[in-house]
Amino acid sequence: MSARQENVKWVDGLRGLASVLVVITHICRAFDGDLFRPTSEEGATPRILQLPVLRVLVQGRIGVAIFSLVTGYVCALKPIRLIRAGTPDAAFTSVAKSAFRRVPRLILPTTIATTIIWFFCQFGVFEVGNRINGWWVNYTSPNMTPYFGDAIQSLLINLITTWTRNWNIYDNNQWTLLPLLKGSMLVYMMLIATAYAKSRYRMMIELALFVYYYVSNDSAFGMQFFFGVFLSDLSQHEAHIAWCQARKWPSRFLTPVLIIFGLLLASYPEDRPEWMGWSTMMGKTSEYIFPEGNETPRFYTGIGLVFISLGIHFSPGVKNVLSSKYLLWFGKNSFAVYLLHGALLRSVLVWMYYGFSTPEDIVFEDGHVEPGPNLNICGRLRFWFWLPIWFCMLYSIANLWTKYVDPWCARLTESLVKYVTNRPQGAVEQEKPLLPQ
Repeated sequence: MSARQENVKWVDGLRGLASVLVVITHICRAFDGDLFRPTSEEGATPRILQLPVLRVLVQGRIGVAIFSLVTGYVCALKPIRLIRAGTPDAAFTSVAKSAFRRVPRLILPTTIATTIIWFFCQFGVFEVGNRINGWWVNYTSPNMTPYFGDAIQSLLINLITTWTRNWNIYDNNQWTLLPLLKGSMLVYMMLIATAYAKSRYRMMIELALFVYYYVSNDSAFGMQFFFGVFLSDLSQHEAHIAWCQARKWPSRFLTPVLIIFGLLLASYPEDRPEWMGWSTMMGKTSEYIFPEGNETPRFYTGIGLVFISLGIHFSPGVKNVLSSKYLLWFGKNSFAVYLLHGALLRSVLVWMYYGFSTPEDIVFEDGHVEPGPNLNICGRLRFWFWLPIWFCMLYSIANLWTKYVDPWCARLTESLVKYVTNRPQGAVEQEKPLLPQ
């Protein structure tokens, strides 16, 4: 008897939600860094978005962890389905095809995005961002390269270091792509190695790898990859499915407890946790439950996501919400948004808030020159007027990218697959584009 296929639309919705959270957190980093503290100053009353649970919306760390969990879930879904159906050879074929495609399907659009950002950088579109009163935009805004040869060299170097050193000066957000690519390959390797194992032992191995990465201090990537694989396996385990269908209390009582508890854990602030009692207590507790030398904010977020994802797993209602057409639309455009939002934030959104001109340099009597004072942000009315317009612009451009650039990359990938593998001519297989996995 074959395992029932899992409806995975909710995964696309969760991915879309994660991409929105990443955009929000970068806006907050750019213009309101106090939101990453439990309160703006010691002894002050917290703002509403600094409160536990609500602060998860602006901290954004959970977005990267969600990408990792979704990577493990989606990469394992079809191979596990085939293995459980008693066709491991078909699973090997599926893994081989997916693993080969994954590299160009990530590298091609990333290369195009970096090249576009590099091109506009040479015309000074990020110069205003380099002169504003905000460290994050200053840090992530690349400078023009004065000579053409040096500019070409800089582009080539950063295209390479994106995939070798997690570093790209033209889009600092691409640091996640290398570990996500590596993680997908680790998942494929695990699936091949356990293809002939009994289901319960494969699931034990998945949890053992989750624990291994817990001990190894890899809460944002390794832990999430293999917990995603475990959830994918569990969702196709017939005995577990029957158990869930026969009981209502897991979705009614267990789900809200797991999700709320996970959100509380993910609320741990990354800066000045000692300024509030609840975060101080969490900081002290982390010394006993997390490995030595851990990055406590990311660890709390990673563990929080584990509880949240379990809550989603037990609730058809939450899955239906995540499968809404609006979140699915965000999910469809999530990869494009991830690649483009940083550049549009450091250019268009900065122009909306600071104008197009940079402050003039100060020339002293002795002849030496210093940069003029940094630009200050606009007032609240102008801030909130332009923000939704910028969001509409971002998702309009991302939708065009998804409509035209992604299919072109998919066709080029399929041409490469046919050429390299010498497959017979036939209909091109189209794989659903996935957010950086």
